[in-house]
Amino acid sequence: MIDNLPNLVAFDRIVSSGSLSAAARELDLSLAVVSKRLAQLEASLGVRLLQRTTRRQALTEEGTLFHAQVVRILAEVDAAEALLSRRRHSVSGLLRMTAPGDFGRRWVAPILGDFQRLHPQLSVQLELTDAVVDLVAHGLDLAVRFGSLADSSLIARPLAPNYRVLCAAPAYLQAHGAPAHPGELTAHRCIVIGDQPRAEWRFQGEQDVTVRVHAALLTNDGGAANAWALAGAGVALKSIWDVGDDLVAGRLQRLLPAYSIAAAPLHAIYPHSGHLPLRVRAFVDYLRERLGQAWRWGMG
Repeated sequence: MIDNLPNLVAFDRIVSSGSLSAAARELDLSLAVVSKRLAQLEASLGVRLLQRTTRRQALTEEGTLFHAQVVRILAEVDAAEALLSRRRHSVSGLLRMTAPGDFGRRWVAPILGDFQRLHPQLSVQLELTDAVVDLVAHGLDLAVRFGSLADSSLIARPLAPNYRVLCAAPAYLQAHGAPAHPGELTAHRCIVIGDQPRAEWRFQGEQDVTVRVHAALLTNDGGAANAWALAGAGVALKSIWDVGDDLVAGRLQRLLPAYSIAAAPLHAIYPHSGHLPLRVRAFVDYLRERLGQAWRWGMG
């Protein structure tokens, strides 16, 4: 079984250059090394490839047949290396990634579309979900996530500032009033994102307060929660990226501004940092730049 590419290269160079010594000079190896590689190749095949004398060498019949295949094999290897070299230096291939639903629709999808237009050799696949997806199990290159990184085997790169705000529509506040203290949220219609109807909302002020709220409306989709809040259905706890423009436009109002809420940093997550494909590195850089340009809500 032939599994040593250097032996094939040595054999091809011996044939093309006309002698072992010429092949050794071209490969920048000693004559002894080139001779050994040829001997190993012949031993592994169980046939003589070259008839050699002190003055000349000639391919045997088996050597002629085998050399024709070796030329084809080495050409395929060269083509494969050239392909990978081009891929290392061009943004191409398939970029598979995931992002939270609401944030992905508002921000990642349009930015990813612009990035693909800049690099038409790239294909993209975007999965939008608020669930934490196993990147390795699902064959994903990248995830955009809010919050701290739980899996220490993954690599996290900060993308942009973020903070969370408590908010509600003017119509809701007109009907139900605004809470003056986090504890009053238990009497309000709360919109909870997740799969459990009860959630703990933590607030930081002169004294830290944790409020256990019961969901009047429960969803696993951030976009649905935002739609409910805009419709005046209840009070929502949302990322500023999701509701910042609604707050500026007056469609939502921020509640309890004297209290801050633990930050949920925005990160790009990938399985490892070694030999990261150019398409991943380039998009993370591009996404980080575009989100930095879009940031306009101060620091909470």
